Amino acid sequence: MRKIILLALAVVFCTCARAQSAKEEIKKNTRLSASNYLAYPGLSGNLTPAPDGLSPFYISHYGSYGSCNIINQTELTYPYECLTLADRHDKLTWFGKEVLRRLVMIHDDVKDRLGELTPLGADQQKQIARRMFDRFPEVFKGNAHVDAKSTTVIRCILSMENALQQLLTQNHKLIITHDASEHDMYFMNQSDSNLWNKKMISPAQTAYNDYCIHHDRSAGVMQRLFSDTAYINREVNAERLNYYLFKLASNLQNMELRKKITLYDVFNDDEIYHNWLKDNAWWYIAFGPCPLNGGTQPFSQRNLLRTIIQQADSCIRQPKPGAMLRFGHETTMLSLACLLEINDFGLRTTELEQLERKGWRNYRIFPMASNLQFIFYRHNFSDKDVIFKVLLNENEVKLPLKTNMEPYYLWSDFKAYFLKKLDSYGEIERLRD
Repeated sequence: MRKIILLALAVVFCTCARAQSAKEEIKKNTRLSASNYLAYPGLSGNLTPAPDGLSPFYISHYGSYGSCNIINQTELTYPYECLTLADRHDKLTWFGKEVLRRLVMIHDDVKDRLGELTPLGADQQKQIARRMFDRFPEVFKGNAHVDAKSTTVIRCILSMENALQQLLTQNHKLIITHDASEHDMYFMNQSDSNLWNKKMISPAQTAYNDYCIHHDRSAGVMQRLFSDTAYINREVNAERLNYYLFKLASNLQNMELRKKITLYDVFNDDEIYHNWLKDNAWWYIAFGPCPLNGGTQPFSQRNLLRTIIQQADSCIRQPKPGAMLRFGHETTMLSLACLLEINDFGLRTTELEQLERKGWRNYRIFPMASNLQFIFYRHNFSDKDVIFKVLLNENEVKLPLKTNMEPYYLWSDFKAYFLKKLDSYGEIERLRD
């Protein structure tokens, strides 16, 4: 009997300890299925105290803009026009008519405000800045210098300004410089013709198309919206309508309209999960280290990483360096996290069906207001053994470096590893040429 009881307890323990699958996580919190449209989820753990005698002295940061209205007009235009036309021909179900009513509300709400930072997005940036100040007050004491840069996109500029406004509220003595210039776009939001303008090469596109066919769950959605199957087959691009409706459902969580309506009820749990699977695979191929697509997409952020390293080296030589804040885009965040091989995000696989099981889940990387923070520590100004840790969305992460003080690493080890990796991209390019 005692052995049976122990065995039962072991089974219970293993079941509780088992990491949740993405399907389970999304069923528990539907918003996670939004991928890059996920509204900033906040913290999930406590910080590990620094080794004795070490204090934070410098922060290097890159963050994406906060929650905003839909950016892509087509995401709204196509479903709005598709359902409007069907309504004129009396081909909508009662639920289809209700969904059209909500689309009209979204259409009116975002008129002339596509891509603009929402009040939620502004608050996210303020709260992230507040926690940064509260967690690392040594960096922001007295007349510390905070240098901030943004891309030239207005939602990024406003994200920067809201964060800086919060820091000044907490310490009005801060010396702040801020800029948004085309001059810095070569590293702040690099447009790489060799990588980004070729989202998918032929092998990747074929694999992704096959993957999407396997995970297509649009039929049920069409039956809920339209009253005539023949009309669907004749007039509706089911996969495209499903895609754009899901995008709208995902982005609503960032808008003020989230308090009044939802579109997640257009889909059941299985459809939501499979829509996310397709999105997750697309982001992995287009901006991650997917070998099907050449495996070099993360190197699109090589200029940003070199800049982070160079500026950190410069600031380390200063007795009171402060903070360097950068505000840009989620595409940059994703590729940078993969380039840094944070947690499981440096994964290289041609098996798209293995992404979830191996831990590559995009919602863990780049929600709205996603951010990377390099926190630097030392005993004093003369200390040569500078250590640091990285926070992804304010949570500690692992890097591909040896250390006996995880999550802290030697800055010299980081530079040696990643400068060598960055140099390797030059070798790859020479071989291609």
